[in-house]
Amino acid sequence: MKSLLFLSLGLLAATHVAAQVQDNSCRFVLIHVGRQGYQMGTNYFAGGGVIIGCDSTRVRMSSDSLASYGGGVGIVQFIGNVKYEDTTITMTAANGTYFKAGERWEARGNVVTRNLENGSTLSGPSLDYYRALPGTRDTIEMYAIGRPRINYIPTDSTGAAEEPYLINADRVRLKGNDRVWAAGKVTIDRSDFAATADSMRLDTGAGDDATLIGTPSVRGLGSDSFNLTGRRIDLKLENRTLSYVKSLGNAHAISSDLDLVADTIGLDVNDRKLVQTLAWGDSIRPYAHSADFAIRADSLAFDTPGQRLKESRAFGTAWVGGTVDSNSVEKDCSRDYRVCDWLRGDTVVAQFVARDSAGKTRSVLQRVDAAQTARALYRTEKKGGGPKGMNYSRADRIIVTMKQSGPEGVDRVELQGKVDGVQLDPQAPATPSDSTAPKPATGRGGP
Repeated sequence: MKSLLFLSLGLLAATHVAAQVQDNSCRFVLIHVGRQGYQMGTNYFAGGGVIIGCDSTRVRMSSDSLASYGGGVGIVQFIGNVKYEDTTITMTAANGTYFKAGERWEARGNVVTRNLENGSTLSGPSLDYYRALPGTRDTIEMYAIGRPRINYIPTDSTGAAEEPYLINADRVRLKGNDRVWAAGKVTIDRSDFAATADSMRLDTGAGDDATLIGTPSVRGLGSDSFNLTGRRIDLKLENRTLSYVKSLGNAHAISSDLDLVADTIGLDVNDRKLVQTLAWGDSIRPYAHSADFAIRADSLAFDTPGQRLKESRAFGTAWVGGTVDSNSVEKDCSRDYRVCDWLRGDTVVAQFVARDSAGKTRSVLQRVDAAQTARALYRTEKKGGGPKGMNYSRADRIIVTMKQSGPEGVDRVELQGKVDGVQLDPQAPATPSDSTAPKPATGRGGP
């Protein structure tokens, strides 16, 4: 019976066994059949539980029944409780088909696949699998549609499993143990970040990076959370851990200290904490703001060690403004100069300190240093109170120190180099006894 089935499967492309070994294609052999099958020409049908394998390999396929089509067709269909196994994966499905052309295995219906080398799993309604085959392909390839769910487990240099990526998409392609492509409502979830995109490429091997395109977003889930969007986002991984995120085109980043927009934004992440933010571009000039300050420039850099904004550096027609009226409805001082002291120059360096207010810690301006064609506009106070004056100054360098206690505002201004400017002080309102007070109008109906 074994020899009859062996011949009747009709899957040998050549007459000689030597030719089969040379082209590395699967040469089917019967391992078990529950009920005697029957043959119609070059086609063969069997049931009652069937197990077959590829000769001289560890490939095994089983199902409740099978249908083999020879005559040059080279197809075997497996029906009911299908199982597939080779040296790389195990797979279960409702139905399966093996195509000799291309050595392709198709699984359909409740497909569950497990990678034996790293433990990754894939589940979904459909999967096409191409096993590694010397002379044909150097590594496995898999294609899945119908929104498969992937628990993708990378490994380190020793082969030890690391934290998995949970990937969902309308369709995916996997190549080897370290490359994944996904498209159609892609989501990626890990303990350190969550991402969405229209399509995605992930390389946990030599590249150790990923790319998201089509309305992508990345949300950091560490102790210092952030959210980054744009037209394209590149992720750099170090030892499969997120270390750098860059958004290109309409980039927008929101963190605990800043709301930032620019053409391009790069975020440095260390130990799941955001430590530095860079922004640059021309079609969208970088602009960052919080409730207390705003910054514009051709390029920006923000240092956030210890999860708190410490310093910003602005280059190219740089402008930094700080809110001086905490009761103002308009908090964005770049849009309402009446609540803002500002400083500008070719280069502006701002330093921040943490201040507690109403039970919340926030970063406030401490010192601002502008160099090259520096300009400053700030409010001045009179002793004893009263309306504030206004000072506009120009210098080669201007250093502004902010108040660190009491009402927010400018404490000291230092001007260096070539200096000029103007001081405007409000005039006290006239009193009725003042000779300068306006006289009552007289006229035909007056007193």
